[in-house]
Amino acid sequence: MQTTLLIATSNPHKVEEIAAVLGPLGITCTSLSALPMSIDEPEETGTTFEANAFLKANWYAKHSGCIALADDSGLEVDALGGAPGIFSARYAGIGNTRQERDDANNLKLLAALEGIPVEQRAARFVCALSIATPEGNEIASARGDFPGVIGAAPRGVNGFGYDPLLVLEDGRTSAELSSAEKNARSHRGVALQILAVALGHQSKALSR
Repeated sequence: MQTTLLIATSNPHKVEEIAAVLGPLGITCTSLSALPMSIDEPEETGTTFEANAFLKANWYAKHSGCIALADDSGLEVDALGGAPGIFSARYAGIGNTRQERDDANNLKLLAALEGIPVEQRAARFVCALSIATPEGNEIASARGDFPGVIGAAPRGVNGFGYDPLLVLEDGRTSAELSSAEKNARSHRGVALQILAVALGHQSKALSR
């Protein structure tokens, strides 16, 4: 299979992570920044990760004329009723840069969990993936979860978002994993592996 897939995100970390898994399938991944035009972001009106993933994939495929892959991902914390959930990226609502937003989100999450023992802070990263055509058809979709607990303080320098706070079974945070480990184990890595299997049965749909 030889095809080009538009990764519908402006987050370079996500593009690299997706390309690392789909590249061996003969899929060339390109980002929004490589397009000759600028596409406004869609309003994320879905109430689930899956709905928002398809909404974004469909939007960018339609406006670019390319087959597009989009993801919607976030963090669910049981002690907070599943929050921040689909609002994970804009949980704190402040910050001008991605790093500032990440730091603000992490601080707000720790404040919300203050007084709750770590063992009662069960949480998981969730990633929903969707691939859509310019005609509005969904070619494939997948979901992956990455469970752990929310630690008392951020640790690690790898990754982004809430990675420094999610403590895994082996005691490391997601931000302390190597790129290879994260690609194999993370919510996005799990979803991508499921998606890769699905794409093995969808080669004709991806060939345009």
